[in-house]
Amino acid sequence: MSAVTGVPAADSAAALAHFAARLAFETDVSDVAADLDAAEPALAVVDSRSRESWDQGHIAGALHLPTTEIAARATALIPRDVTVVTYCWGPGCNGATRAALEFAKLGYQVKEMLGGFEYWAREGFPVETAEGITRRPVDALTAPVSGVACAC
Repeated sequence: MSAVTGVPAADSAAALAHFAARLAFETDVSDVAADLDAAEPALAVVDSRSRESWDQGHIAGALHLPTTEIAARATALIPRDVTVVTYCWGPGCNGATRAALEFAKLGYQVKEMLGGFEYWAREGFPVETAEGITRRPVDALTAPVSGVACAC
């Protein structure tokens, strides 16, 4: 029995609904980087990690708003007419999901950034610390090292 087809794939209508819904809830680090580079005004990127994690490094231009503070502080900091993108450490952490849930409860349009801060840094995007902005070398396991976009 096939490990892949032992459970049959969904029919195309169900697959269409599923994958379209995922794209409505999720984005990735390169799309966020492109929008930040373009100074997209309808976007607010939110780091939901602790102060210690934020200080260790974060996305330049992101807003630090730990999940436990979203309900109390979000409406004073983030306009209602933007799409909020939440991130946390990485794919092994569901902190961005919890933060996105809090924004949804407040009525915001929200997406979770897949890969989190880990993949942001591993793909060589700018990381801000108290010392300034740095970039790590691109990890060949996460992005093309030639600098050319993967075009996916």
